[in-house]
Amino acid sequence: MSLPPLVEPADELTVDEVRRYSRHLIIPDVGMAGQKRLKNAKVLVVGAGGLGSPALLYLAAAGVGTLGIVDDDVVDESNLQRQVIHGQSDIGKSKAQSAKESVAEINPYVNVILHELRLDSTNALEVFADYDLILDGTDNFATRYLVNDACVLLGKPYVWGSIYRFEGQASVFWDKYGPNYRHLYPEPPPPGMVPSCAEGGVLGVLCASIGSIMVNEAIKLITGIGEPLVGRLMIYDALEMEYRTVKVRRDPNAPDITELIDYEAFCGAVSDEAADAVKDSTISVKELKEWMDAGKDFALIDVREPNEFEIVSIPGATLIPKGEFLNGNALEKLPRDKQIVLHCKSGGRSAEALAAVKRAGFNDAVHVGGGVVAWVSQIEPDKPSY
Repeated sequence: MSLPPLVEPADELTVDEVRRYSRHLIIPDVGMAGQKRLKNAKVLVVGAGGLGSPALLYLAAAGVGTLGIVDDDVVDESNLQRQVIHGQSDIGKSKAQSAKESVAEINPYVNVILHELRLDSTNALEVFADYDLILDGTDNFATRYLVNDACVLLGKPYVWGSIYRFEGQASVFWDKYGPNYRHLYPEPPPPGMVPSCAEGGVLGVLCASIGSIMVNEAIKLITGIGEPLVGRLMIYDALEMEYRTVKVRRDPNAPDITELIDYEAFCGAVSDEAADAVKDSTISVKELKEWMDAGKDFALIDVREPNEFEIVSIPGATLIPKGEFLNGNALEKLPRDKQIVLHCKSGGRSAEALAAVKRAGFNDAVHVGGGVVAWVSQIEPDKPSY
């Protein structure tokens, strides 16, 4: 589906800009008019992480005149495996500020606007209002639904990307011309069913593959060339080196989006059962260490995956992955004569496992809030974190 250009052209390109963008200008489909549209465009990138990093770099290199960056996080060493807009010297720095500095090195003609805040229902419409196009590179469902609904209410298109391990997806959602994100995913998956990149991992270079596709779609929308991925979902399998697309259609029975809602509650960090299970059944890592030092007799169970266990573990823990709790196989491995103490990386998976354990009659079972991350931070800081 060909669409009209999203942005009107700027009045002119300077001599320096003509030199800089000459390889665009000699492409007939882009030319002077297309480059002037890019110069006049205002694009907001939500997240300066795995997908936002290559997207921001290539949007800047392409000559998008105004780039907004939404991010309230700071650069961590674990980011550098894939978030190529940041470097070693940026560790501990605001991601938004680090990204702005990198953009300035790529293209000093780009105006960068920072939104160092946590995007939510109270600020999304105001933040989005001044931009022509939104790129969503976040890795959580609550923000994806928020971005979608805000764009629907404002009548704006947005380019979406998603990555996990070796697979990526991308599409363009624009309610005016085709389906929106809710027509692809009417409801979020059950809490804990789909792990984040922090839990499941992602091949670093996959970010560049999907991020560059997102920028390609943005350029097509801004300049009005080609056929954007409106109504199509692009799926990339890096292991098989295979791209395929599937059609996405509007659901005529989908409810109208009339307002922004509480998206954290809509998606849920953990299931209601897990939330109930952890009430009065959560201990801190300091309490766990006190139990160990006092010689308390309990069974410490790590519900992460084997590859995570190899990276770092809490002394004395036995590995039984969460999946075995959900299918019931773990229950026969648990001792009946000891208190069960569950932990994972940060607490989400162990909460779900705790619900299954309590349902099976282990009423005094508890889980460790903060998991391995908190243990390394507070108890054994010489151990690696991830």
